[in-house]
Amino acid sequence: MTRAAPSRRWIMGAGLGAAAAGLAGCSGGPAPVRRLRLATGPEGGPYNAFGKALAQALAADGRGPEIVPVSTAASVDNLRQLDEGTVELALAMADTAEDAVLGRESFARPATRVSALARIYVNYTHLLVPADGPVREAGALAGRPVAAGAAGSGVQVIAGRVLRATGRGSDAAPPDERPLGLAASVDALRAGRVDALFWSGGVPTPALTALARELPLRFLPLDSHVGPLRERYGPVYSAVTLPAGVYGLDEPVGTIGVGNYLLARDDLPRSAVEPLLRVVFDRWRDLLHEVTAGVRLEPRFAISTGSVPLHPGAVAYYRSVYG
Repeated sequence: MTRAAPSRRWIMGAGLGAAAAGLAGCSGGPAPVRRLRLATGPEGGPYNAFGKALAQALAADGRGPEIVPVSTAASVDNLRQLDEGTVELALAMADTAEDAVLGRESFARPATRVSALARIYVNYTHLLVPADGPVREAGALAGRPVAAGAAGSGVQVIAGRVLRATGRGSDAAPPDERPLGLAASVDALRAGRVDALFWSGGVPTPALTALARELPLRFLPLDSHVGPLRERYGPVYSAVTLPAGVYGLDEPVGTIGVGNYLLARDDLPRSAVEPLLRVVFDRWRDLLHEVTAGVRLEPRFAISTGSVPLHPGAVAYYRSVYG
């Protein structure tokens, strides 16, 4: 988490102005929100695991709304559903969320109803190949089949950006990007149908840990791409390291970090946001247990959501945290 957190003055000043404006229309006392649909990701994936854990935590708390996790293709799909109103909450990678609010690349127009509740953890970009294969760097994937993330996922976004960057100026054929989710990607790499696999998630990712036990793997460094990506897309990208020991790695591997946001429609009442965030911060160890290891959720990092505006109810919650 390398981005500087917004200052306390920001929270207490400009942020509260937004909260006041946003909450002015709620003074009539809207009916309590009893049920919220949360766009997560495919069954078995980290977003789906987080969504189910959050639903259980809210149910045990008993003071907030019921959370109903909705299986999706992940980030791009989630943001579209959130903006359209088919869900009230969503999880998405930071780069894709920025694209949505700016109306960039996968989004033909800005998503105007999207707001952030918290930046909850950081995804690590994994690019792995068979250890006994010929590929030793991302630039060697020209013309080769690559499992590049499911259609509508944030993995597909970051994989495409990396592959376009590595192939720039080359006369070789571009990589054959295949839209496969994690389970299908693992099967394809194991069977030799693809030469490389992209994944963006917590560390360790159980499916990759299992694969590393049966197939010797090489994890390719990607940290050299962080600077160019930040120049083009802003500070949603950071340099992070896959530590030695994970996946059987003998030494650390530098790669690309991307935050994950818990998002809400901007018209979600404050009465639903504050109890939700209270549970997120009280129970973050349980929520992230199946998602990523060695992280700590803190408000000073959680408010760093870039171009995605904080929901007024989230601003009010963080103000109470900061005193």
